Amino acid sequence: MRLALSLSVLLALLALAGLVLGPAGIGPGESLRALVHNDGTPLTLVMREIRLPRVLLAAMIGASLGLAGAAMQGYLRNPLADPGLIGISGTAALGAVISIHTGLSAAFAFGLPLAALAGALIGVGVVLVLAGPGGGALTLILAGIAVSALAGALTSLVLNLAPNPFAANEIVFWMMGSLADRSMMHVWLALSLMLPGWVLLARLGRGLDALTLGEDAAASLGINLRALRLQLVFGTALVVGAATAVAGAIGFVGLVVPHLLRPLVGARPAALLWASALGGAAMLMTADIAVRVILPTKDLKLGVVMALIGAPLFLHLIYRTRRAMT
Repeated sequence: MRLALSLSVLLALLALAGLVLGPAGIGPGESLRALVHNDGTPLTLVMREIRLPRVLLAAMIGASLGLAGAAMQGYLRNPLADPGLIGISGTAALGAVISIHTGLSAAFAFGLPLAALAGALIGVGVVLVLAGPGGGALTLILAGIAVSALAGALTSLVLNLAPNPFAANEIVFWMMGSLADRSMMHVWLALSLMLPGWVLLARLGRGLDALTLGEDAAASLGINLRALRLQLVFGTALVVGAATAVAGAIGFVGLVVPHLLRPLVGARPAALLWASALGGAAMLMTADIAVRVILPTKDLKLGVVMALIGAPLFLHLIYRTRRAMT
């Protein structure tokens, strides 16, 4: 309860900071008044159409990646697992890259996110076919690695065959991940997919707790392992596919956040689910505020900042884990 309260207060403070901080140098009171009262000024447009969608998407995507990461680590019983392990983010990125290459993203406002979602759905279908109906965690991992490798190779091929340098630059910049220039339409599009994904992943708690005793023990406790796996894969596909569709590739959230919070919840997978959702939202909101405050004129990409934050944290966790084992 104390952890939930602390994370909730932190999220509220970060949301407030995300709404009032920016390169324009406008006071917090004036910014919040413009958000609440539509006075027809450009500031109201900035607050409602630029800053508010950005804050909401940062919270939604961070929560999705943190929740999916905790669920994946609990199911595989491997603290090094992350949502991208089953190839969903790679195939979603491939779909988006193809839409940029073919001009679909320029011809249709939501061509890019819809193509990314189509790529995610195709990816989950291929993974399930490769893993087989009765496959276990190992076959799921191997299928995900194969799909990720193929998606990465095809993405590189599309980049190699880009019709001009401008298309290649657009592909590269999109793959870095960003929340810039997103609107409320992107929020509603992502939320329509994330919401059922959150429900699917949140219901995994009992099964993941049982899996800590092993698959045989979980089955003897009445856990349907096949249904659990399908629920995990489809829930992850919905939340990660939607996140990649609207923001590009953003890594390390689903890998690092469960690591940081696991000791605080007694290493219980069910408790780690909600904690990682809140923690992931806080981490991504912090990174997005940093993007807007640090070098605001350079269009610093969110995925780059997350890698700069996440990689050192992950290296520290590896070092701490190694010392604990010696």
